[in-house]
Amino acid sequence: METVLLLAHTEADGSLARPALEALTVAIELGGELHIGLVGAQVQAAADCVAGSGAARIFAVTGEAFAQSRYATDAAAAEAICRASGAPIVVAPTTSRWSRALPGVAFRLGGRVDTHATSLAMQNSVPAVSRWFYRQRMEAVLTRSQRPWIVLLDAGCVPAWSGAPGHAVVEAVDVASAETRTTVTGTRSPETGEQTIRPDAKLLFVAGAGWTKKQSDGATHAADAEKLILDFLRASQASLGGSKSLVDLSGEGEAVLRFMTHMNQIGQTGATPRHPKGLSTCCHGEEPHAVGWRFIGERRAVNLDANCGWARGKADVVYIADAFEVMRQVNALLAG
Repeated sequence: METVLLLAHTEADGSLARPALEALTVAIELGGELHIGLVGAQVQAAADCVAGSGAARIFAVTGEAFAQSRYATDAAAAEAICRASGAPIVVAPTTSRWSRALPGVAFRLGGRVDTHATSLAMQNSVPAVSRWFYRQRMEAVLTRSQRPWIVLLDAGCVPAWSGAPGHAVVEAVDVASAETRTTVTGTRSPETGEQTIRPDAKLLFVAGAGWTKKQSDGATHAADAEKLILDFLRASQASLGGSKSLVDLSGEGEAVLRFMTHMNQIGQTGATPRHPKGLSTCCHGEEPHAVGWRFIGERRAVNLDANCGWARGKADVVYIADAFEVMRQVNALLAG
């Protein structure tokens, strides 16, 4: 097996995020000599964390210029590490940072890149990558002869590597100064209580357009829906998803859930998250939406329509009930 290089960048606290450790699992299982390349302001703590992975060499590009995500510096750092390692196979997690920079690095190195891979394993004595096409309706297995071959792996597909920390010997890699025009002046983020997208959550809670429609009393109750959903999210720390019908309402002048944006959209034109469990409410579960649930382990739904899409084999359990009443009871149980 060829030498494999894992490329990872550190987080703000100097640690490695879960997607990086998942990519490390894949790199180890390929069976070749393992190299690790780290990029960040300081990487010794991250290097010590993976010291027990069996890596033959650990490379690092460090400095304040590499603390923040920036195409020019990220691409320069990744290119320098790839050249220092010489590994023909490069594995990296699908983060916004690497997704932006590594395709350009592949071009600079004269190699190839595959993004959004769900696995990379040996098949017929050659490495082969699996990925989905047409919004997760078709799966393909690909091999490439071009080298270096950079593969970005989606999160949530394999277990994260875990091993005993140690003391790692890190080889510093010099980077030719990259021309930069971007200056990072700070970060802004929503309050913790308003954070609704949680990729590592155990549960995905999806709201459909039914939350904003007229209820049994002939009136809409968008404000009540907002409170019920936010109370549940805060108590359960679930991640919030939405159907396309619901997120599109904001542009149609109808009652909306103010915290719902297109970033929450699940389905054919939205995200395809990976959570152990999912609960859909006020959503019919038709194919364009349900395709986004392909990687949800256990599916449950609440709907007043016994003939909805979820009831036709797309959910493990369907509760024929009023979502408003169900969530009031659930919130009461969580509060108690």
